[in-house]
Amino acid sequence: MLEVRMLCVGRLKETYWRQAFAEYEKRLGTLCKFQLLELPEARLPEDPTPGEIAAALEQEGRAILEKCKGTVYPLCIEGKTMTSPDFASKLGDAMQYPGAVSFVIGSSFGLSPQVKAAGQGISFSPMTFPHQLARILLCEQLYRGFQILRGTRYHK
Repeated sequence: MLEVRMLCVGRLKETYWRQAFAEYEKRLGTLCKFQLLELPEARLPEDPTPGEIAAALEQEGRAILEKCKGTVYPLCIEGKTMTSPDFASKLGDAMQYPGAVSFVIGSSFGLSPQVKAAGQGISFSPMTFPHQLARILLCEQLYRGFQILRGTRYHK
């Protein structure tokens, strides 16, 4: 069974995000070895300078890369957009080999250049989304991707 790691900087604070995540976590548990790793956000002042942001991203990036396993897919606006069937195909390819895939969602300031360079970037859209919503979108696409691979009617 494919190990799917979701590495996220920060925690889901609102109940509605946690409930949505819990539902997808339950669904994914039957399809893969799903694991969420929440990493702490670097502490920044109220109005950080670009240098402070860069240092925080570098600190978060080191922690992220220590926890990644297998093929790394950073979620970032510079990443490649793809259809749901294309995303499912990536999952299918990963299932052919023992191992893991790691999907990475950064903090509200994004991801360090080191994390982006460590894998194959994925973008859900050229639009910017809150990182809490990105987590739910990723869960839904993982679930949809596995359903596409199983040939169910979920993906119409």
